[in-house]
Amino acid sequence: MSTRPLFSFFGGVHPPMHKDVSTGQPIDVMPLAERYILPLHQNIGQPAKPVVSVGERVLKGQRIGHAEGYVSVALHAPTSGTIADIGAYPVPHPSGLSDNCIVMTADGADEWTECVALPDYENINPSHLRNIVREAGIVGLGGAGFPSFIKLNPGTHKKIDTLIMNGIECEPYITCDDMLMRERAAEIVAGIRIIRHALQANRVLIAIEDNKPQAIKSIEEAIRGESAMEVVACPTRYPQGSEKQLVEALTGKEIPSEALPLHVGIVVHNVGTAAAVYRAIMLGEPLTSRIITVTGGGVAQPRNVEARIGTVIEDILAHCGGPTAETRKLIMGGPMMGFALHSDRAPVVKTTNCLLAATAEEIPDRGPALPCIRCGACSDACPARLLPQQLFWYAQAKDLDKIQEYNLFDCIECGCCAYVCPSNIPLVHYYRFAKTEIWAREREKEKAELARQRFDFRQTRLEREKAERAARHKKKRDELHSEEPSAAPATETKKAAILAAMERAKKKKDAPRITPANTEALTPQQQQMIEEVEQRRRQSRPNPEQQSAASNGDK
Repeated sequence: MSTRPLFSFFGGVHPPMHKDVSTGQPIDVMPLAERYILPLHQNIGQPAKPVVSVGERVLKGQRIGHAEGYVSVALHAPTSGTIADIGAYPVPHPSGLSDNCIVMTADGADEWTECVALPDYENINPSHLRNIVREAGIVGLGGAGFPSFIKLNPGTHKKIDTLIMNGIECEPYITCDDMLMRERAAEIVAGIRIIRHALQANRVLIAIEDNKPQAIKSIEEAIRGESAMEVVACPTRYPQGSEKQLVEALTGKEIPSEALPLHVGIVVHNVGTAAAVYRAIMLGEPLTSRIITVTGGGVAQPRNVEARIGTVIEDILAHCGGPTAETRKLIMGGPMMGFALHSDRAPVVKTTNCLLAATAEEIPDRGPALPCIRCGACSDACPARLLPQQLFWYAQAKDLDKIQEYNLFDCIECGCCAYVCPSNIPLVHYYRFAKTEIWAREREKEKAELARQRFDFRQTRLEREKAERAARHKKKRDELHSEEPSAAPATETKKAAILAAMERAKKKKDAPRITPANTEALTPQQQQMIEEVEQRRRQSRPNPEQQSAASNGDK
């Protein structure tokens, strides 16, 4: 274990952890279900785009959703089966609304698609590794869901000194990372090597809270002989697992407002993400399952299960003996940052790290919100060094300009302020409301700006076309004016052409008729017939005198 000096971060709280509830049994692999519901939006950024059709048979690990846009990752089938539907289904979200999903029916064979392993990854360009991670559908498995391949790309002008592997798991009840480190430390360390190669990082710090001694021991054994890696045992404190707070606790460096750890030469990844990267590179397997903590007084057998992405929550809870009648609230995530689910018919997604079936005793009713008493407890607990009471007042007044002056978007929504508030004010709800309103206003501004730009472009185009028409007309007028001095010669030329044409017509009229062909060596009988025809023709033609008399008679 590392003996390096540790730093601290401002604020934080010490809620009851309840970790032992779900760590009494090893990780349990969920049996194959009959149906899986796979939301197309399972990560920060753009949702995946379906590349399969209803009725199509797919194999386990086959790509069924293509990464749409840069901040996006692919989606894969959790087993072999048939695509039953593509449409709107309930998804795990605080709103309780539905979203586009791919529904597939398992065929029971669990047949894998072809997997391409890359054991010689050290000889592969880091850019190619990033593309594989993206196509494997890997996102941050700590709960945020940010596409992992982006955090593997520091850019050409950024040098990464330290890679921090986050094994803190500071929120109460959640133990999926703890159990993963205990049982699959070798996979995690193998994944860390790949991530370090992709980032070209100088050193690796594996941060684990000191309330996880078995995990610390397993990881230390797995990194034995790795000179660039060290395990750092951190004091138990919430929200130490948050990225900025973890960087400050390990290195003493503060991440500036609206900046990332990348800007100070540090990248943070979750230990679960490292295990997923190992399976993608070394085994060729995309992300089709994850470890989920199922806990709380509402389940008979709390434990950690490995569930396939898309498994319906109802099936997972039933596998663990719940939820029972005592369950008051079903929460995805922990009690501090998780959210209540409206239904257990929704599926688990890549960011589902915990299902908490909480009883009334575990999540007591704190009563109605009371007026703020300006005690300052929220300010003392805020790890982002904000003024929560000021943010609350401006959010309540919908003063969106003023609330941004107090750095609203530096709030990590950890819930420390609400946890210590004696007036039971749901402070985080107000902050989320304000953020949503600001985002909506910014979208309206963008639409208005786009409309203005389109209008300006149209006006510019119309003015340009008008100017072009005027220029063409002017050019034609100038050409006509330039031809006026030579008008007389042009008229004489025209008259001469007309006279020449009339002369040609007269000559053609006066020209002798064409002599009939084949009139030689005629027989006397043929010659007589020709003469009779000519005689009749002459008789039928009036002579000039008769024609003149007839003309005078008409007058």
